[in-house]
Amino acid sequence: MPAVTADTLTLPRIAVPDAASAVQRPVRAVTTAPSGFEGEGFPVRRAFAGVSAAELDPFIHMDQMGEVEYAPGEPKGTAWHPHRGFETVTYIIDGVFEHADSHGGGGTITNGDTQWMTAGSGILHIEKPPEHLVMSGGLFHGIQLWVNLPGANKFNPPRYQDIRAKQASLLSSADGGALLRVIAGDVAGHPGPGSTFTPITLIHATISPGAELQLPWRADFNALAYVLSGNGTVGTEGRPVRKGQLAVFGKGDVLTLKGATNQPAAEPNLDVLLLGGLPIREPVVQYGPFVMNTREEILQALQDFQSGRFGVIPGEHIPHT
Repeated sequence: MPAVTADTLTLPRIAVPDAASAVQRPVRAVTTAPSGFEGEGFPVRRAFAGVSAAELDPFIHMDQMGEVEYAPGEPKGTAWHPHRGFETVTYIIDGVFEHADSHGGGGTITNGDTQWMTAGSGILHIEKPPEHLVMSGGLFHGIQLWVNLPGANKFNPPRYQDIRAKQASLLSSADGGALLRVIAGDVAGHPGPGSTFTPITLIHATISPGAELQLPWRADFNALAYVLSGNGTVGTEGRPVRKGQLAVFGKGDVLTLKGATNQPAAEPNLDVLLLGGLPIREPVVQYGPFVMNTREEILQALQDFQSGRFGVIPGEHIPHT
């Protein structure tokens, strides 16, 4: 799991929060993601399955894509499809993915890169492995996260952000045993590069065996920790977690995670995606790729999509017959 690597001894360190005033967040629940398939058949884990919308707000959906070693000819992606009313965040840990959309956004992302697409009023897009990866096969592993937009921003013009791995803010835990990659939000005065309509924090943390991470967290944000690989514990109560599990935290302003001393040979560290955001607390009506506030807005989205108001597929991406 390369993503971005660094020597934690050379990075800014996050001080351990003051135990006299800090409030540790308890662990409310730990859920296990079921496996399924997305798009043209690439394997995913549904990270948020079994968790209430109120606990997730402002997040809607998250898939862990892979981790899978493709044989030649096996890599798959999605077909062209629409979105309205939210943002898609695609974070690639291993492998290569291409994005193109009907508003001119697009590019190729690889280890540690992120594509942040604000669907807003409506967009068509496609995500797929490049042709050379389809031919050769190879390792693929990533995350796609859906972030809701407040009603006031659901019809904003679409926007695309190409966030390179080197742009992430790299930090270390107080003991040097954890590497933090801040993609969006702010951790102890260190902001990530992602620009968001809904205030959120998105961090990929790698915690060494036996190391402990105590992380300050905004008290008005929710807090989720999804295990990408390895084993460890969450909360001061030491709740066990493993690959493919999601921890939902309660109220407080500090998150505590610890890497298990013994890790699987193929997964030497505890890798965790940490998410939090300011709840929007508005009605959510979702129909497939549309996330709106009312049923009437969903019907309007369907009508606008069918009428061609989400833009057109760029000419170079139209299949030749």
